[in-house]
Amino acid sequence: MRVVGLMSGTSTDGIDAALVEITGRAIKSGRSGGTTLRLLAFQTTPYPAELRARLLRLASGTPLPVAEACRLNARLGEEFAAAALRVIRRAGVARAGVALIGSHGQTVCHLPEPEREGRWRLRSTLQIGEPSIIAERTGIATIADFRPRDQAAGGHGAPLTPFLHDVLFRHPARGRVVVNIGGISNLTYLKPALKPGGRRDALLAFDSGPGNMLLDAIAHERSRGRIIMDHGGRLAGRGRICAPLLARLLAHPYLRQRPPKTTGREAFGLPAMRARFGRDWTTLSTADLLATATAFTARSIAVHCDRFIAPKGPIDDVIVGGGGSRNPAIMRELQAALPAARVSTMEAHGYDSRAVEAMAFALLAYEAWHGRANNIPAATGAFRPVVMGKIVQSRPRR
Repeated sequence: MRVVGLMSGTSTDGIDAALVEITGRAIKSGRSGGTTLRLLAFQTTPYPAELRARLLRLASGTPLPVAEACRLNARLGEEFAAAALRVIRRAGVARAGVALIGSHGQTVCHLPEPEREGRWRLRSTLQIGEPSIIAERTGIATIADFRPRDQAAGGHGAPLTPFLHDVLFRHPARGRVVVNIGGISNLTYLKPALKPGGRRDALLAFDSGPGNMLLDAIAHERSRGRIIMDHGGRLAGRGRICAPLLARLLAHPYLRQRPPKTTGREAFGLPAMRARFGRDWTTLSTADLLATATAFTARSIAVHCDRFIAPKGPIDDVIVGGGGSRNPAIMRELQAALPAARVSTMEAHGYDSRAVEAMAFALLAYEAWHGRANNIPAATGAFRPVVMGKIVQSRPRR
């Protein structure tokens, strides 16, 4: 089956679209099977500057009219549909040959910890990018809004990409940590020697904390909007790590919280982190701030590996994807913090790290279409496997 996966992360920089061919034995009852994925085409569509600014305002918690969220939901439906059609054209595939679209949408709020509402304790999450518009514009059945069903079953609604990590990176003899450094960083630990058909609850996965989101925010704000990110970690590479500030950052309570756990902009966005920066925000140079925040990203990953993964089994390989894998400053810090492991990128294992998250939502849609559970309770904390995703059918045939 050919499936388009659509993804936009907490960095809010654009839409990743991957057209994937999925073949092989199905993934059933939480067990790893012989499923294979072949990437046919991948493309990133950057958000226009005005749209990105509006999305960041919406996600920041700034009071806005509800009409703005309503309009942006429809606007993103159009943007996601256009991105799906572009990647199909890029692959040279007829639209009729694509069976499904799986869309993550754009997260504007993620509240994984239960909060009291009346007589209920609720977890909640909100992704926008109207799937009805995607299905209508493309004529392809669209599955979206994956996270709420896992939350309804007692989970955090995240992380979801470990479902794909298990398919792509499990090794019979080596313990592997798969790290995705997007806006937020998340880890998947794959124990060695899981036999085909072995249960996926041998897997451990959780968010480790900040990724590119904090670095992007520092670069954008300190440059007064002239740049939106520290390309290739070049500014951080010219700076010096401020040890007292790094110690304060590493004292963040999230790093001590036991998995399963997830986090987001609410904890690690710049507004939430300002108190920890304190006077250093104004006294340190931009390069020094970025060097320190880059070290925080890498070392928070290492701290989680030492605290929560190493007691479970060996860490032979650390395989890094997401935008952070293309930041040499992060990769150097990560290797220094985990000297006993072999740190490499997903490309070294035959996969385009830019495409992996979008590929994950193609696989999640594929499983949902067939009515099979596609969450991993050991990763999300849900009390049972569930089928995540809401299905919007394609246009009826005439």
